Parts: sequence; C-alpha cells; structure tokens
Amino acid sequence: MTGITPYLLFPGNAAEALEFYGSVFGGGLELHTYAEFGRSDGPADAIAHGTLVGPVAIYGADAGPDEDAVHMGGMFFSLLGAAAPATLHRWFDALAAGGRVILPLELREWDASDGQLVDRFGVRWLIGYEPADTDA
Repeated sequence: MTGITPYLLFPGNAAEALEFYGSVFGGGLELHTYAEFGRSDGPADAIAHGTLVGPVAIYGADAGPDEDAVHMGGMFFSLLGAAAPATLHRWFDALAAGGRVILPLELREWDASDGQLVDRFGVRWLIGYEPADTDA
C-alpha cells in the first residue's frame, strides 16, 4: 500500500499549478483535458485529470461546476524528512516564491529544522528534517 497522495482541485488553473509543482519537485507530468476524456461538464481545454509522479506525487484537476477549489485550513502537506536537507531547502524556497512564508525553514530549539508556508496556489506546506538527516 502506498501513502496518501493529494488530489487537488484548482479554480481553472490546474495546468499552471501542476506545471509549477513539476518545476519544484521534478518528475513526470501528464495532463488530460475534459475534451480528451469526452467530458462536457466543463471547458474543453480544462484539466480533467493531471498527475505528477516523482519524489513528490500530486494529482490535480480543474474544479467542476459543483466542486470547490483548493482552500486549506487546519492542515499542511508535510515533507518532513522527505529528501536531503539541501533539497528540502530548495523546495521550500521554490514553493515560497509568490506565496507566503509562515515560519522560515530553520533550526528550532528542539534541534530539528522546519518551516511552514502557503504557496501561490493556497496549498500549505510543512517542510523539515531531523539532525540525523543532515548526515545523509
């Protein structure tokens, strides 16, 4: 069994968002339009299903007429220990571009490093690592 993979619904900018996440995390990106899937419940060029597969996996689509787009409260997507510290710092900086840093990614008093941000698409991230991770 694999872990949880987020499936995000965007307000008409799924292609832009998933391409952005692909530029941050790398991996393979596939985008499929409503027209490709024979759907008529939205614009033909809207994204009906997109997948980013790589070090961070994300699914996404443009929200349909009866679906809410991304709005997050009371949660983060956690990338704690998900990669080497240098990579996590690079991801944090890239996700923060055009977004809002809540807490910078830095060493905390409990001897671990973490940071929090909301990216430009409204997705909240918690990124960090333990001291032992710096030896990897």
